[in-house]
Amino acid sequence: MSLSMGASPELSKGTAASEKATRYRWVVMATIFAGYVICMADRSNIGAVLPFVKAEFHIDNFTSGAISSFFFLGYAVSQIPAGLLIGKKGTRTIVSLAILAFSIVTFLMGFTAAAVGLLVLRLFLGLAEGPVPVGMTSTVNAWFPPREKGTATGLYIASTQFAPIIVPAIAIAIASAFGWRTVFFWFAIPGVLMAAVWYFIVRNRPEQHPRVNAAEVAHIYDTTVEAKKVEFRPMGWLDKLIRLKDVDKLETNGQVLRSWNVWGDTLAYFFMNNVNYGLLTWVPLYLVQARHFDFTSTGFIAAAPAVGGLLGAMTGGFVSDRVFQGRRKPTMLITAFFAAVMMVTVINAPQNTALIVASLMATGFFLNIGWPMFTAYPMGLTNNKTYPFAISVINSGGNLGGFFAPMIVGALLDATGSNYGFAFSYFVVVLLLAFVVIFTLVEAKPKAAESALAAK
Repeated sequence: MSLSMGASPELSKGTAASEKATRYRWVVMATIFAGYVICMADRSNIGAVLPFVKAEFHIDNFTSGAISSFFFLGYAVSQIPAGLLIGKKGTRTIVSLAILAFSIVTFLMGFTAAAVGLLVLRLFLGLAEGPVPVGMTSTVNAWFPPREKGTATGLYIASTQFAPIIVPAIAIAIASAFGWRTVFFWFAIPGVLMAAVWYFIVRNRPEQHPRVNAAEVAHIYDTTVEAKKVEFRPMGWLDKLIRLKDVDKLETNGQVLRSWNVWGDTLAYFFMNNVNYGLLTWVPLYLVQARHFDFTSTGFIAAAPAVGGLLGAMTGGFVSDRVFQGRRKPTMLITAFFAAVMMVTVINAPQNTALIVASLMATGFFLNIGWPMFTAYPMGLTNNKTYPFAISVINSGGNLGGFFAPMIVGALLDATGSNYGFAFSYFVVVLLLAFVVIFTLVEAKPKAAESALAAK
């Protein structure tokens, strides 16, 4: 039995208790994963083609970094308007249109005849893509119960790492065979198809979908008997370390803007994005210029951080939900500290392919084991109405790290004669700053089962 669009899960408990729950939320999760793989592919293919672009247009490192960076300027600018719009209108139509829009921009990038054209289109790509992560994380928040949100968010973040695993090799192969502009033509096609898939598969809320029965809705809103039996166990010194407290939900957008926990998460996310997107941009050139690999080898080795990141994201969401019982800060602290340690290892690794691959993979693992929690953390502070705005603020400020980092690293390389050891030390510094900021956040104690009416 499915619920009508306006029905409340509270009104369907009797029905929910007498039937087996559907699992349609995992179909939605698979759609989110596939959709964001496409999103990340269109965003990250620039790193693979930069060596070709740099050679054709004769541009310096700073300009190369700017081409990558301007995506994040548009991306950051569009986040908050997208969050406000999604908070009012929902995700179904807006995300579909956004996917279609960034696919069209990707296609147009194949016609650029100068570096400035590529830079401008990267800006428009970011503007078009901005609503997608807000919509997809809001969909996770609406479609999964608190005890599954860490795992679901981990799968969502894993999609951001799956794309860089396959993109470098595919993009370099296409660019080598047909020219770098052809990469953008081919990469635009999946997004056009996904725009339609998203619209037909996803709804704004689970009770609106005809393939979701009352039992699954009750599970999502944690109103089942099994959900109410789940106990939240204290963890002694760890709870003191992470500042575990009962906190009131942020019920209005004004409260969101006045919350240090939201702004602190944003700042820490800004530092983390410096590293994530800085590496995504510069690792291919680092492998060519500093480690002297050829283009073919680079396509596979450059995927090492993403392979580790995929494992880290999937592991981190599960650990946060099951081991730490919904606590988000422990894996956030782990990711900042140990990613810094591994960046030092990358910088100082000897010229040995196996060691370079292993250190890059370990860096990706630790960088992403806590990455999903920067997105899941505000789920414990907000409700379904205020979460889209909260995550838009976090994404907007956080992704400015992706705007600044490629240019900062490019400027450091130009200033030091392409000294990657010095330039990559910048990543170590911002990771340690993130570690300090995360300590200042309050860990919201997971509430007992909340009614769907409260969630609305």
